[in-house]
Amino acid sequence: VQLQASGGGLVQAGDSLRLSCAASGRTFSTYDMGWFRQAPGKEREFVAAISWSGGSTDYADSVKGRSTISRDNAKNTVYLQMNSLKPEDTADYYCAAGRSGISRSLRVYMYWGQGTQVTVSS
Repeated sequence: VQLQASGGGLVQAGDSLRLSCAASGRTFSTYDMGWFRQAPGKEREFVAAISWSGGSTDYADSVKGRSTISRDNAKNTVYLQMNSLKPEDTADYYCAAGRSGISRSLRVYMYWGQGTQVTVSS
């Protein structure tokens, strides 16, 4: 599976963004998907995850209530809608695919996209 993240940009605090992650291959619907982010000088951290069916989701406390992860298996795409963005959301955002259930652990995910940069100005 090859993953291509997009949708990042420079926005102001309070704005919204929708990140997309397009996957190649016909087996996308069998993968659980996650979004992670990495700010400069910090470790990569979990943001959100969705099961292969879309029936289960999980969110980091830092984005819960402000973000929604979803997927369209017909389009081989997973989305992360982020609202009420804060300067602390500034990071490179990565999508990842795995088959061990939705997880907050980076080690569970087998495939990673290249990242899309989100910058939130105050």
